[in-house]
Amino acid sequence: MIGVYRWVTIHACMGEASGDRVRFGRIDRDWVRESGLLCADMHFHTHFSDSYTKVPSAIALANKRGCGLAITDHNLIGGALEAFESWKLGDPFLIPGIEISSWDGPHILVYFYTIDELKEYWEKNVHPYISKSPWLNMAKGTEWILDSLEDVNCVVSGAHPLGYLGTVKGVQKAANNGTLPKDIGRRFDAYEVICSGMFRGENVKAWKKADEFGIGYTGGSDGHLLSEVGSVITLSDANDLDEFLDNIVKHRNMVMGKEKMIYKKAIMGMASVSRFITAYPLSSIEEKVGRIVHTHSKNRC
Repeated sequence: MIGVYRWVTIHACMGEASGDRVRFGRIDRDWVRESGLLCADMHFHTHFSDSYTKVPSAIALANKRGCGLAITDHNLIGGALEAFESWKLGDPFLIPGIEISSWDGPHILVYFYTIDELKEYWEKNVHPYISKSPWLNMAKGTEWILDSLEDVNCVVSGAHPLGYLGTVKGVQKAANNGTLPKDIGRRFDAYEVICSGMFRGENVKAWKKADEFGIGYTGGSDGHLLSEVGSVITLSDANDLDEFLDNIVKHRNMVMGKEKMIYKKAIMGMASVSRFITAYPLSSIEEKVGRIVHTHSKNRC
């Protein structure tokens, strides 16, 4: 009965325009706390990839804002490992995760049920194929990555499916321009239907495509600045990590939050580029530009 009550409460707090399970706007954190729902920002970066944010700072702010956190660095798991190794009673709910950058462009969010499962998958299927600048696209494409996840105990979500600007970092964008099969979205468990780095129209299109494919929803800030922690959250009537992830696949969760203002997107972008430049040599930047040109050339063919 408690579960039913919580879902009635959720529906009462949401208008029809929100589609019941997707709510755009400012997060009422008092309501979230009172609801008893488990929630997390499911897409956040740390200094282990293209952010200056330290893991303890991200965890502390998530705790203050009453939400859990998935540290999803690009192709690397050092941030997630540090978070779990340092976890103590009273710290926020944590989700083992990674954002894999495929050779053909799209970014894929993968969430695991244990940190050991994340580590095992990474060691076998990601680490051998990352470049000398590990945040860049790994040497395997989207379909290969999806094949490698086929029998793995995880939840797979398409990050910012229509992203990002002039690049093809979203799987739906790649499908729309013909570089990937039109129905590849059906191979995912979910799409990220609110990503604060996207514009509203792009998020709405991602949401509608998720419905078309019959897949679930996730939401996250795609934060690279500390202040972005918890600006988009995924909520679920769950008691633990297993149930939280299961409910995404079962379509028994909701997503709420809003997109960043344009000036904040610019600040985040500059911080990300700055972090990359300070961490890797010019040759890495040239490599990144080359891959972008390669992707655009394929799109024109």
